[in-house]
Amino acid sequence: MLAQQLLNGLVVGSTYALFALGFTLMFGVLGVINLVYGFYLSLGAFIALFATQAGLSIWLALPAAALTTGVIAVVLDGLLLTPLRKAKAPELSSLMVTLGGTLFLYSLANLLFSTDIRRFPVGVVDATAYDIAGMRVSMTQLLIMGAVVVMVSALLFVMRGTRLGLGLRAMAERPDTAELMGVDSASLVRLVSLICGTLAGACGVLIGLNYNAIQPYMGEVMMLKGFAVIILGGLGDIRGALIGGLLIGMLETLTAGYIASTWKDAVGFVVLVLTLWIRPSGLFGRLAAKRA
Repeated sequence: MLAQQLLNGLVVGSTYALFALGFTLMFGVLGVINLVYGFYLSLGAFIALFATQAGLSIWLALPAAALTTGVIAVVLDGLLLTPLRKAKAPELSSLMVTLGGTLFLYSLANLLFSTDIRRFPVGVVDATAYDIAGMRVSMTQLLIMGAVVVMVSALLFVMRGTRLGLGLRAMAERPDTAELMGVDSASLVRLVSLICGTLAGACGVLIGLNYNAIQPYMGEVMMLKGFAVIILGGLGDIRGALIGGLLIGMLETLTAGYIASTWKDAVGFVVLVLTLWIRPSGLFGRLAAKRA
């Protein structure tokens, strides 16, 4: 029983970590809290839903939805945030602008898709389950964990093993100095938007598969969990996003399994409050404001 709950928590925590990873990357490199980020999760889920309904395999629909969401994120971030960046507006401006953008986009999605829960076509993922060391592991869970491992590994490789990642970390540390050293900040800003939108879109598909429930406001719920994760791990810290996501996913699953499912969603809020009381900077907060 415990092993099964831990496995389920690992699956849920993986999606939280993936979502928070893009969220914290955007804050760490660009220095903004983009509230539209949650909408990208919903958008990715709907794109994959329509793609599978049109007959596309989930193995193709997942990357297609993620990349399409990333491209849309570049466009929306450019429209909402680029003018503020050029005007050197204070951080609160980006928060208010993206809040307005979020309200508009969710209202538009509600108008187009309604709030009815939609589900992936039957058989979009093989329903086979495997018995591993007494745990029941479904193909959907394997797909989720495999996709998260691939995307996180690719991002860490880019950030730590390439000149592109060096430029991103330089922007996170000293943006003005990075520009003086020849870093093309405008291109890197678009790249960050592309990466973050892609991660959010992929996360939306994986969450939609895990619960087989898709509706426009699913991203709004995840934003609350995303805040809890990045505050627990430390704002702007990639390690914190990964560890925080896994921890909260595990805690939620154990709470639902051993206490009551009605308390599951309260775990993130409790962790958020306790973290702010005990260690406001998060688990890796010492470098949180400076890390990519």
